Amino acid sequence: MIKELIFAITGGLGLFIYGIHLMGEGLQNAAGDRLRRLLKALTRNVFVGTIVGAGITAIIQSSSATTVMVVGFVNAGLMTLRQAIGVIFGANIGTTITAQIIAFKLTDYALPAIGIGACLYLFVNKRFWRYLGLF
Repeated sequence: MIKELIFAITGGLGLFIYGIHLMGEGLQNAAGDRLRRLLKALTRNVFVGTIVGAGITAIIQSSSATTVMVVGFVNAGLMTLRQAIGVIFGANIGTTITAQIIAFKLTDYALPAIGIGACLYLFVNKRFWRYLGLF
């Protein structure tokens, strides 16, 4: 019983590490310099990286997935450890913010937000504000 559990844990951990390795190689070969430049721009300092990490986590709803992606980027040489620290910190903040948003009663704010969006879309001529109204 214990022997099977140890084998399962060891095998699962090995498979996980191998998957991260494969993802890193695939990212390096597929994206290369273009993705490296994008990641460098999005994580130019720790503060901006934190915001990016929180945003990504809010979009995909998983700080674990964000962290695994960042580890893959670092492993592939697409990000430095300094850049990764900010993004992972932001991922953890994003998880906390997501939980807080769920705890709030958003129905109180939904109708005014829809009204403001409709007014922006219908009555403002600037393209940015119109699209913001659709958002």
